[in-house]
Amino acid sequence: MVIAIGFEGSANKIGVGIIRDGEVLANVRETYITPPGEGFLPKETAQHHRSKIHDILKRSLAVAGISPKDIDVVCYTKGPGMAPPLLAVAIVARTVALIWNKPILGVNHCIGHIEMGRLITKAENPTVLYVSGGNTQVISYACKRYRIFGETIDIAIGNCLDRFARIIRLSNDPSPGYNIEQMAKKGTKYLPLPYSVKGMDVSFSGILSFLEQKARPKANQKKKQKTTDAIPEQFSDEDLCFSLQETLFAMLVETTERAMAHTGSQEVLIVGGVGCNERLQQMMGIMCEERGAKLFATDERFCIDNGVMIAHAGWEQFRSGTRMAWKDATITQRFRTDEVEVTWRDD
Repeated sequence: MVIAIGFEGSANKIGVGIIRDGEVLANVRETYITPPGEGFLPKETAQHHRSKIHDILKRSLAVAGISPKDIDVVCYTKGPGMAPPLLAVAIVARTVALIWNKPILGVNHCIGHIEMGRLITKAENPTVLYVSGGNTQVISYACKRYRIFGETIDIAIGNCLDRFARIIRLSNDPSPGYNIEQMAKKGTKYLPLPYSVKGMDVSFSGILSFLEQKARPKANQKKKQKTTDAIPEQFSDEDLCFSLQETLFAMLVETTERAMAHTGSQEVLIVGGVGCNERLQQMMGIMCEERGAKLFATDERFCIDNGVMIAHAGWEQFRSGTRMAWKDATITQRFRTDEVEVTWRDD
């Protein structure tokens, strides 16, 4: 049996997870939460991770009921992500690997999400929709690589949701995306938004700019309006959240279905933090039902960034013979999903 410990800290989540041959032993995580209307900056996020990681590591070992001598490999997020948080966590992973005299493996964050989703849901060879704060990709496996069929050409869907939450000053606790989801449930009017699907790729920045004009106070604009101007239809914040979700998710369903048609896939797996959204799962489920396909998704324990997904992806790599030299135990902000050779899967 192989026991792997994983360190994740590519964004505002800091987590340590432990896995033993597909069995989750520990999955401890904390989130850096900023005040409403504010995002998280790299420097402050890294400071948060440094202040929490020692305690999280101790709690993970206690929950798993193991000691460092039982661990076979130390895994950490090599990228992609924000450099200061990545570096803070990588330094800890390198330190404990040296102290415990264990091999170390750098893991692609996106691969971690995919492999954790496959483990939990038992999906065999799905078309993957990876949606998070920093990534939006439609992925399918072929010839030892996870191939990207489509992706965002500007900002990620999670970033779009987070920035709109800041515009209307929603709380960041537990997350901006979750609070937008709850607001959207109360929306009653749909505002037509720009629908930007370009082949297999999507674009979200124009939608955000359009919504910003609708959501921000327009006192200065109103002064310039002539009294004869027609009064524009009013939309509540709930209506705007509802409209945003419906438009963004429709774009994702369209591109995912097109990838399924190309590959002949009968499975869809949604991974990443935005994958927790119940409305996204519902819309994707309708499409899958119409095609006679199956939808797979996980809950917030494994959708949201966590250490155990890094441990599991590292476990897969280690078990298949992958090793990393110490000189390569670095980080990179840009680390594409299709750069990784998937040595643990049989074609």
